[in-house]
Amino acid sequence: MDNVTSYKSFKDMRKWQKERRSKVKDLSVNIEQCPTKRVSEIIENKSRTSYTWVGHSTFLIQLNGLNILTDPVWAKRMGFEKRLTAPGISLSDLPEIDLVVISHGHYDHLDFPTLKKLRGNPHYFVPVGMKSLFIRKGYQNVTELSWWESVKHGGITLHFVPAQHWTRRSLRDMNTSHWGGWIFQTPAETFYFVGDTGYFSGFKQIAERFVIDTVFMPIGAFEPEWFMAPAHISPEDSVKAFIELEAKFFVPMHYGAYRLADDTGPEALERLYREWEKQKVPEGQLKVLLLGETVME
Repeated sequence: MDNVTSYKSFKDMRKWQKERRSKVKDLSVNIEQCPTKRVSEIIENKSRTSYTWVGHSTFLIQLNGLNILTDPVWAKRMGFEKRLTAPGISLSDLPEIDLVVISHGHYDHLDFPTLKKLRGNPHYFVPVGMKSLFIRKGYQNVTELSWWESVKHGGITLHFVPAQHWTRRSLRDMNTSHWGGWIFQTPAETFYFVGDTGYFSGFKQIAERFVIDTVFMPIGAFEPEWFMAPAHISPEDSVKAFIELEAKFFVPMHYGAYRLADDTGPEALERLYREWEKQKVPEGQLKVLLLGETVME
C-alpha cells in the first residue's frame, strides 16, 4: 500500500553492519517467564476465551472452543543467533491445535520443524501464494487468502488484512507470497493479530471496517529506524496505530526472543511505556505479558 517498499541495497546492509559494530547492547537482561503458568487450565479449557503469549509473535488463542496458534515458532536459533528467551509454553504442553494462521513467510514467523510437532490436525490459513509451499511440505488442510478476504471456520470469521512488509525464504522467492494480519471475529469479540508491519495507512482502513477488542501489536526489531521503519513498526508508532484502531486492549509482541535488529526487548518495552504515558492512554488498556502468561476471560 501507499507505494512503500522495503527494498534495501547491499550498500544499506553494509552501512547497518558498520553501525551495529559500534553499538554496545546489554543482552543479559531479557523478558521474564511467568511464574504461575496455567497449562492445566489451558488444556482443559473448552469454552472460555483466553490468550497466552508463547514468545515473539506466537500466541495460543482459545476462542469459540477452538485452539488457535499465530505464527508458531519454537526454533532455538534464528540464523546465526541463539534464541534469547525460551518459549513460554513447551510444544508438549500444548493442547490439540485446530487452527493456525501465518502472517508471512519469514523464518521467524513460519517454522516448518515446529509445525511438524503440533498435536491435532490443524487447518492452516496462509497468505495468497503460500499454499503451494505447504502442499509441497505435505500439508493438505490449507486455505490461502488475499487482503480483505474472509472465511468462516468453526463459528469464527477470519479476515486477512493488509500490512506493510515483505517476505522471502530463499534466493528465488522474494515476495512471491503475500503478507498481512489476521482478524478473528465472533459475535462476542474481535481479536486482531497484526503480524509484521511498518506503520502505514492501513490501520485507519482496518478501523473503518472493524470494531476491535484486543490487538496483538509488534513493537520490536525497529533499530536502526532508517533501515527498519518500512517493515517494522517502532514502539511509538505502535501506540499511534493503536489509537487509530480505537481498540480496547494492546498486547505487545515481536520483541525479546530473537535478535533481528539492534534494539533489545527491554528497550522496546521502555519506549512503549514512555510513549503510552506521553499519549495519556489509560494504563488499563495496556496488557504487557510475561512469557507463558495467560489472560483468561
